[in-house]
Amino acid sequence: MVDILSLLKGNCLVAQSGGPTTVINSSAFGVIKEYMDKREKEKILIGINGIEGILNNQIYDADKLSMEELGIMRYLPSAAMGSCRYKLKNIEDSSQEYEKIFSLFKTNNIKYFFYIGGNDSMDAAKKLCDYAKAINFDISIIGVPKTIDNDLVETDHCPGFPSTAKYVCNTAMELWMDTNTYNTSSIMVMEVMGRDAGWIAASSGLIKETIKDVNQLIYLPEIPFTAEKFLKDVEHKLNNDGKLLVVTSEGLKNSSGNYINSETSCIEMDQFGHKQLGGIGKYLQTLIKQNIEKKVKLIELGVSQRCAMHCASKTDLDEAELVGRDSVKYAIQGNTGFMVALARIKSDEYKCSTKLVELKMVCNAVKEVPKDFINRDGFSINKKMIDYVSPLIVGEINNFDKNGLLKYIDIKKSLERNNVKL
Repeated sequence: MVDILSLLKGNCLVAQSGGPTTVINSSAFGVIKEYMDKREKEKILIGINGIEGILNNQIYDADKLSMEELGIMRYLPSAAMGSCRYKLKNIEDSSQEYEKIFSLFKTNNIKYFFYIGGNDSMDAAKKLCDYAKAINFDISIIGVPKTIDNDLVETDHCPGFPSTAKYVCNTAMELWMDTNTYNTSSIMVMEVMGRDAGWIAASSGLIKETIKDVNQLIYLPEIPFTAEKFLKDVEHKLNNDGKLLVVTSEGLKNSSGNYINSETSCIEMDQFGHKQLGGIGKYLQTLIKQNIEKKVKLIELGVSQRCAMHCASKTDLDEAELVGRDSVKYAIQGNTGFMVALARIKSDEYKCSTKLVELKMVCNAVKEVPKDFINRDGFSINKKMIDYVSPLIVGEINNFDKNGLLKYIDIKKSLERNNVKL
């Protein structure tokens, strides 16, 4: 039997990147705690604000955090260690950033690097892995998945998405009940995140399992949008009930694949060249008001859907920790250049394990909602989608203090306060 301790080669570094989620810190906790359990004298280092912070030598010793602080961090929403949207240049275009990063790796004896993030973070991890191979640098680089958009390929689902789906579903139910307060026609438009994949909006279809007579329309990037069909859908649904809930992804597209927005100022570009969307809910609200019904309320969930720990899924939290812990196990076995993916096990009860997926398979790819999860009408989901997402939102988390508020700690300030920057 192989002695795991004998396989350890040096220190590990963990960092977070991209948009926060409700459970991203559970993955960081998983990495840190698993490495603590495996090591003897090796260090666990934290990179503040992802690659951007690492380039600025913002590297701290995780051992200066108490177990109580780490325990609280596990249940914090958002990225407790700080994040970034920093795009590494291609190695062919500039090697300076890579030279600086690997100089820091060498100085700190880092032999394991765990990067927690989404598609662009996996791309950064792959670039670093390719450079390590090119210069024959002994290091294991593993991508740890997260994204509320659920659009990473080669994984059954992404940590962060289930909690967002749970929050969106419960919010949709609350809005529907509010819409039914008065005996007059009323329409509620709810805009959720989802630039190129409509998983979040599609998940809201689960509310029909509880509210059988909910009058709902769901619009996804996967189905080409036209104003004419939309208005017909709304008019038909409103005539049937007089109350209507419209849930839309932020990234609706026309038949040419171009984003639909009420005005060009709604579209901005991030550091990766991705379009930052907003305004589609307002556009739909305006369409309805000008053509069908004046009483239309708009709710834009915004960032609340990615940091709602008060409505998190315990299944999601536990699986986020699982991919963090297993990333360490895989790395110690000598693997590098992989992402740790979730794999659903076929059984009567929901079960999930992990597997390794090459980073090159994940980068620059988007997992859309399968067409067979969407009904022919184009505005509702079917049993396949319900069966897919239902088990993911199960389980409750109580992270409230005696005063009724979430337990809180500022991990970055705690590290800086202890003056442990390396």
